[in-house]
Amino acid sequence: MTISKKQNGTNLEIALEGRLDTGTAPELEMELKESLEGIEALTFDFSRLDYISSAGLRVLLFARRTLGGQSSITIKHANEIVKEVFEVTRFGDILTVE
Repeated sequence: MTISKKQNGTNLEIALEGRLDTGTAPELEMELKESLEGIEALTFDFSRLDYISSAGLRVLLFARRTLGGQSSITIKHANEIVKEVFEVTRFGDILTVE
């Protein structure tokens, strides 16, 4: 998986390419631990993400808890497979999926 970041003040965008699964989730979690301080809006660009597993969902939940209720997390450009995972797990209820 490839991780790209762009920060503009308190807004952070993270683009992922490849698969977010058991093998790659720890890499994203470490990146988030280093990057979330002071962030008020987190956007994930999933236009090049092929797949997300429960390990990937756990990392998104980690980001939600770390940022707290005052910050926003938005998922953009998810493919149909990833959107279906969000629907089945109801992650769409805690994250904004566009």
